[in-house]
Amino acid sequence: MQTDPRAPRFAAALTALVLAAVLITGSGLLLAAQTVVFVIGAIGGPRVSPYGRLFHTFIAPRLAPPTETQDERPLRFAQGGGAVFAAVGTLGHLTEVTWLGLLSTAFALAAAFLNAAFGYCLGCEIYPIVRRAQGRLGAGA
Repeated sequence: MQTDPRAPRFAAALTALVLAAVLITGSGLLLAAQTVVFVIGAIGGPRVSPYGRLFHTFIAPRLAPPTETQDERPLRFAQGGGAVFAAVGTLGHLTEVTWLGLLSTAFALAAAFLNAAFGYCLGCEIYPIVRRAQGRLGAGA
């Protein structure tokens, strides 16, 4: 399925704000909420994710139609990667292993910032590498 590439950048901007707030406050519960947002995006795709719904409901109707679309599979993969980092960070915060919570949150924030500011989706860049490796493993190589 294809999606408007502006939606993931909007979602990344909101994600970066939430993750920055987590780093400032040390809130494991806020990071847990962001983890749920990542999981919903990984399972349901950009249109189902809370931030994607905000974009498609309130922002997209005010914009011209997109001039290009983007495959949502790499985006879902990226959301899954974000979910892993956020889950590890949540575990770190909630078990008081502060360095783990901070480090994992910082990695997720860096990836979200790259997408929001520069349109560079780190998870999307990793996706074809993983797919090629899966193909080679499946072929017995």
